[in-house]
Amino acid sequence: MNRDDRRSQRLRRGMYIIPSVFTSVNIAAGYFAVTQCLQGSPAQPHHFDYAALAIGFAVPFDALDGRIARMTNTTSEFGKELDSLADVITFGVAPSILAFTWGFSMLPTSMDPVLRQKLVEFGAFLCFLFLLCGAGRLARFNISHNPQPKNPGRPDRKYFVGMPIPAGAGVIASVVHLFHGNPVFNWWLAVSWMVLVALVGFLMVSTWRFWSGKEINLAHRHPFQMLILLGIIVYSTVMFSHEVLFLFAFGYMFSGIFARAAYSSRRGRNLGNTQVSNPDPSASE
Repeated sequence: MNRDDRRSQRLRRGMYIIPSVFTSVNIAAGYFAVTQCLQGSPAQPHHFDYAALAIGFAVPFDALDGRIARMTNTTSEFGKELDSLADVITFGVAPSILAFTWGFSMLPTSMDPVLRQKLVEFGAFLCFLFLLCGAGRLARFNISHNPQPKNPGRPDRKYFVGMPIPAGAGVIASVVHLFHGNPVFNWWLAVSWMVLVALVGFLMVSTWRFWSGKEINLAHRHPFQMLILLGIIVYSTVMFSHEVLFLFAFGYMFSGIFARAAYSSRRGRNLGNTQVSNPDPSASE
């Protein structure tokens, strides 16, 4: 093997490191989020806000590592397994701890102690279910080959079956960020938080369709329009992050809910029309 071949081989091996670097940043963000959750308190709510921002910061890195691996033709089983483990840490463990510490464990001690204890205990259980649903969603994604949602969409688009775990974590993080990290302070907000955590967990293990965005082509014939759109999104996110991230996260979540509701409504009308046009001949007049 000559010098050029050895150099090309070393370069090729080095290319495999690039996607893993993005995955490592993902893991680092999750670890940072967990440490911030442990430091947060009503007197220092900014730690919760930092945890939420770290989870949101990891979302684009999670999307990029896979795309970079495919673009550079450096996909590997090691990279897939590392990415799944990173997602469990950053989008499963970290948001579940954030959801518990921010939404339940910081409830004021001045409230009814029995009610507070019940809220904390049941909240801890729901946060564990969130983590379990996220891990199950990842496991199903890893073993599925061309999965189809129960409510199929347009054939020219690709969809996720169930809400992706980064989107679920994004919903949790966006709410905390919207409140500037100030933890839940009364029982009815804690109950509302329970409902949201349970809903996100259910959506992750559901078989409903969620837009994947995989048909977006960054090498479009008109990249100038795409750059303008990306610039507007980045500027809005930086300047109005609390509102914009909340709207993005909840807009994506409700897009799956509305898609399922629209499909069920349309299917119900079609079944009704079929029954009207083909009445049961055995029915008596």
